[in-house]
Amino acid sequence: MQSIKIGNLQLSNNVFLAPMAGITDKSFRQLCRDFGAGLAFSEMVSAKSLQYKNENTQKLLDKYANEQPFAVQLFGKEPDILANVAQTLNADIIDINMGCPAPKITRNGEGCALMNEPILVGQIVSAVVRAANVPVTVKIRKGFKQSNAVEIAKIIAESGAAAITIHGRTREQFYSGKADWDIIAEVKQKVNIPVIANGDIISYETAKDVLNHTKCDAIAIGRAALGNPWVFREIIENAPPANWQNRLQTALQHCRMVVEHKGEHIGILEMRKHMSWYIKGLPSAAKTRVQINQITTYSEMEKLVSNLEK
Repeated sequence: MQSIKIGNLQLSNNVFLAPMAGITDKSFRQLCRDFGAGLAFSEMVSAKSLQYKNENTQKLLDKYANEQPFAVQLFGKEPDILANVAQTLNADIIDINMGCPAPKITRNGEGCALMNEPILVGQIVSAVVRAANVPVTVKIRKGFKQSNAVEIAKIIAESGAAAITIHGRTREQFYSGKADWDIIAEVKQKVNIPVIANGDIISYETAKDVLNHTKCDAIAIGRAALGNPWVFREIIENAPPANWQNRLQTALQHCRMVVEHKGEHIGILEMRKHMSWYIKGLPSAAKTRVQINQITTYSEMEKLVSNLEK
């Protein structure tokens, strides 16, 4: 893996943590950066909610001490609102979401639904690029129902974006089937800005394969990092997977960070899903998940991990 420049930012390597709603908060980003991720994107943040100073939305902008570069992903469909918010962010990179497949997002014409509105795509990217004084990137999919990633990517590049991330599935596929790396390769051939590949990258081997196949400049890891933040070390250093003791200790470290950030009550509730991912593959995983979903305190989580280590 190698360093990469996006806009005026020189990044240490080209293996990134993709933005994931409800997942990539400051604690998870810090863990993934500690394991080597060259860049880690925030959860997607509603530009309109930030405009109206929604307190819960503003919390999504929390960052860990000395987090740099700090990459924030915005979603929305109004160019003026996205541009106004972009001017207020204390971020090093602003990413615009045009790939989220969630019905509650696409029903509003946001996320991946924007891929059906090429003129609006250009208006949004141009407005945010003019307003922001940092690199602006965009995340897209192969398309909504049909593939139109090349057309959209060209518009994005011509509108001044510094890089494009493309997930090789349509919105209709969500996360089913195989990611289409051919469309990512085609996008890379047709634009003159860095292209970041996303989809089905789960190991050193798949990372090497997608880079060779697509000739992309970087890769973004999403679901493969769930309960597995050391996947970045595996890919960057071709290191062996973590053993069970390391997995459990990392899970407990993650839990401590989230509790410190969000308080014990909310922190433990949010860690339940993460703990279920950390224990995936354990012989007693199904039984342990039931126990996890009953845990309400950090000490109970610590006890559970201690029992699993025996």
